[in-house]
Amino acid sequence: METSLIIGNIFAVLVGISLGIIGSGGSILSVPIFTYIMSVEPVLATAYSLFAVGSTALFGGIQKANQKLVDFKKVFLFGIPTVIAVFITRKYIMPSIPDVVFDTDLFTLHKSVLIMLVFAVVMILAAIRMIKPLKESELILDGKLNYGSIFFQGISIGLVAGFVGAGGGFLIIPALLLLAKTPMKKAIGTSLFIVAIQSLIGFLGDLSSNVEIDWKMLLTFTACSIVGVIIGNLISKKITATKLKIGFGYFVLTMGFYIIIKELFLK
Repeated sequence: METSLIIGNIFAVLVGISLGIIGSGGSILSVPIFTYIMSVEPVLATAYSLFAVGSTALFGGIQKANQKLVDFKKVFLFGIPTVIAVFITRKYIMPSIPDVVFDTDLFTLHKSVLIMLVFAVVMILAAIRMIKPLKESELILDGKLNYGSIFFQGISIGLVAGFVGAGGGFLIIPALLLLAKTPMKKAIGTSLFIVAIQSLIGFLGDLSSNVEIDWKMLLTFTACSIVGVIIGNLISKKITATKLKIGFGYFVLTMGFYIIIKELFLK
């Protein structure tokens, strides 16, 4: 068990590096790490992920703010609807889902498996968006914002993030780029603050549901992740985010298919 905790904490550094470099991907790594390496039950792993990613993103966001790479107006523009949706999902929707979602003579779908399968699908879709470069024509910074689209995108991101225990940065950054016309580097910093707010408030929804937390494990993981975000922020100053985003996308794609295969065929 101790070996698995050590390995998990080493991987936690990668969670922080991902957040520091591209402003997303923390939860894509943290949920599988908690579930498969540190043997945390999937529903609880989503709660752990919200705390670890939220705390790390907040630390990284402060770093980006000091570099003038955060648009706080857009933090609130996206943050308010996503926070509302995440809290409602964690507080009311998740506890209402039964442990056995679907049951027949041939197949039984448990809540924990459903969460991991949905998470895998989200990973695959996010990976495709990461791998596919954005066209210059999509990034015209004309200052015109579609507030209705931003609001509904925020609600959608919050629902998905709350269900799978994700910070949602892999969904927020494309929205910041395309809907809010935000430059890439500033989108990364802005995403970190949005991820931090919605993740930590989502975690409060879990706390109010009397979830039992192993604080020693969680705080150690979070501390290692914060070390990673410091490293990632330093790396981001020297390497273009676009190339790293594409490489990370292929890794996420592989992980998504691995989770589907493991949950459906390797039980």
